[in-house]
Amino acid sequence: MSTINRVYAGRLSGMFVRNSDGDAIGRVRDVVVRLREHGKTSSALGLVVEMTDKRRVFIPMGRVAVEPNEILLLSGQISMKTFRTRPGESTIIGDLVGAKIQIDDPELDHLHGVPQELTDIELERNRTRDWILTKVAALGPKKGLRGRRDVAVAPWNHIHGLGAGTSPKAADANLVGEVLDMRPADAARYISTLETDRRRTIAEALDDEMLADIIQELPDEDQAEVLEDLTIERAADILEEMDPDDAADLLGELDTNRADVLLDLMAPEESQALRRLMDFEPDTVGGLMTSDPLVLQPTATVAEALARARDPELPTSLSSMVFVTRPPTATPTGRYLGCVHLQKLLREPPSTQIGGILDPDLPPLYAEDNDDTAARYFATYNLVSGPVVDNEGHLLGALAVDDLLDHLLPEDWREAGIRPGSEQPN
Repeated sequence: MSTINRVYAGRLSGMFVRNSDGDAIGRVRDVVVRLREHGKTSSALGLVVEMTDKRRVFIPMGRVAVEPNEILLLSGQISMKTFRTRPGESTIIGDLVGAKIQIDDPELDHLHGVPQELTDIELERNRTRDWILTKVAALGPKKGLRGRRDVAVAPWNHIHGLGAGTSPKAADANLVGEVLDMRPADAARYISTLETDRRRTIAEALDDEMLADIIQELPDEDQAEVLEDLTIERAADILEEMDPDDAADLLGELDTNRADVLLDLMAPEESQALRRLMDFEPDTVGGLMTSDPLVLQPTATVAEALARARDPELPTSLSSMVFVTRPPTATPTGRYLGCVHLQKLLREPPSTQIGGILDPDLPPLYAEDNDDTAARYFATYNLVSGPVVDNEGHLLGALAVDDLLDHLLPEDWREAGIRPGSEQPN
């Protein structure tokens, strides 16, 4: 079945959530949203899913595909932490359904000044793959002896009276809203200028995925400070959401005892990958690479490879190259066979097996190579990511050019901005 891009929250409630193997892992019980002040876009953050063990967990909207009769999980890893709303968040069914609202839609002038009762909210996925709130279904006052109530559907931007979620202060909700409108790098620069209390407010209100994206863009000292302010359980969750290379670097900035505790709280496969990365010297390719590139077996088709490359959670640099290995495909993999560039995939028939279109002549990087070797490698082969192997020919990960640049630039480059010393905007 094809995915759908518009749906009411009430329709989602009760749907089965299935993993990549087709197994049901739970049912949708609610939708988590962040409401913005009137006139600004409000968004759906994720689903509250009741797992088979009755525990309710949160799954971000970016990690699911909404089908007509079920929800498909796009990412294999989800946090099993019991769901609780954070400041600035609301649930549609638990918090908003039944609330009194006011409608000022010019097309529904007969409802102006008449209290309505919210019964459902429509969600729509936009071009940036975010789910936003677009319409509201509401019931009017009872009429007649039988108490009949008319149903009205109005655009979201003509609804008043819901406030801005559970945040205790409107100023805090507005502050969080400003951050959500920024790119992670710009949000990081903004957050680094705030006082500790304001920074803590933002961290508490953001979901794990967004906070992880922002932390990755902060200077090293600020990364450690933000993480230290979180509960130990949430800090471990944030590390799981971060890119492995960034998470390993951050753990290296922490006290050894705290780093060990955080690693113990993480999922075993996540912590093992980070421990391997932390064994390498920081100036080597092994210390700069990510352990989670796009890896497939040679029997995979071009269609499968392109589907994986379209994953919105995969960084752009890593989606440019598919690495092909013998099983297992989790790093460290079986024998590395070669790679296929994204442009090559776009020129081949969808049914073609990628093992037949490999570029076997591109040499790999080795984990012990230094940063100068890596820079020369990217300049020589005009790449944005490259394979990293060990001496036995197993793929250990991939080095992205943005991570190399981050390492080669001066330590204070984030604080200085794009054009240090210039009056032009950074």
